Amino acid sequence: MSWPLSGLLCAALVLGACHHAEPDPIDKVSIAALPFISSAPIFIAKERGYFTAEHIELEIKLVDAAQAAALAVAARDADFGITAFTGAFFNLAGKGALKVIAAQSREEPGYDFVAYVASNRAYEAGLRAPKDLAGKSVAISTIGSSFHYNLGMLADKYGFPLGGLQLRPMQSIPNMMAALSGGQVDATLLPANNALKLQTEGVGKIIGWVHEQTPWQLGALFTSTDNDQHKRPMITRFIRAYQKGLADYSAAFLAKDTSGKRVFGDTAKALMPVLEKWVDPKPSFETVQQAANYMDPQGRLRVQSVYEQVAWYQKQGLVDTTVKAADFLDLSFVPAQQPAQ
Repeated sequence: MSWPLSGLLCAALVLGACHHAEPDPIDKVSIAALPFISSAPIFIAKERGYFTAEHIELEIKLVDAAQAAALAVAARDADFGITAFTGAFFNLAGKGALKVIAAQSREEPGYDFVAYVASNRAYEAGLRAPKDLAGKSVAISTIGSSFHYNLGMLADKYGFPLGGLQLRPMQSIPNMMAALSGGQVDATLLPANNALKLQTEGVGKIIGWVHEQTPWQLGALFTSTDNDQHKRPMITRFIRAYQKGLADYSAAFLAKDTSGKRVFGDTAKALMPVLEKWVDPKPSFETVQQAANYMDPQGRLRVQSVYEQVAWYQKQGLVDTTVKAADFLDLSFVPAQQPAQ
């Protein structure tokens, strides 16, 4: 018995269709991030299609304070967050709302990120270095913010009472900048891009950098505990895309020559359109050369630093004593750079 040629062709097509793999579904997810250079790996990964290649359609929700990013993830208004640690973050994580899954920025010697900025009046009156902040009025975003922690580490280093500082919570970076330029405070702490803008405008003076005083793990990539428990394959793909963004950022902005001097070449210039699109205020290439902070190229955490932060916040009465870093760190996605001791 023979089959017509047309019948054989149809059968082959049917069998081929049966064995054709269905395309992976697209996961629509969102991330809460600040419009800073410290969020650049996320911006790079989105613009270069790394998330798309992992079948992720990413919406970036820009926020104006670190606490807002943590709250957005805890409230399920965003699937991921990437920003600095805060007391509010640790309390939410301690209640089981958040899981840290990778690193973001850290204050690393040789890489400017957060600056101590004095008002012109305070500078002329003698506020010339971070150690001179004792007793001064300082604008921060919120009590329990990363800026608050920076000041706490500084006070411990130089032996002056943190309680002697006049802390002025301003709720956001723009308000902190306005407080300094308007003469309402003696000083503030600002990401490099913002600090350099004030100095260029002649309304403030950079008197030092946090990395010169107290290096630490500043921020992290995190998600909800529910996602961590039920959407691990998606998180794995998300982190793969994020790591590609980190690798590109590292190659462009963290390179050094044989003498240890930072080098910014064509690779860095090629990423400027991405930063100009997402970073606010829009940075110049010269600003990026000064403000591109350190991030581990693989997203590995300095775990010990996270433990130290929780302990400090608990000592200040800002984080519940029941909170344990081990409970909200999920180190299974990215191997830890430095284990807790």
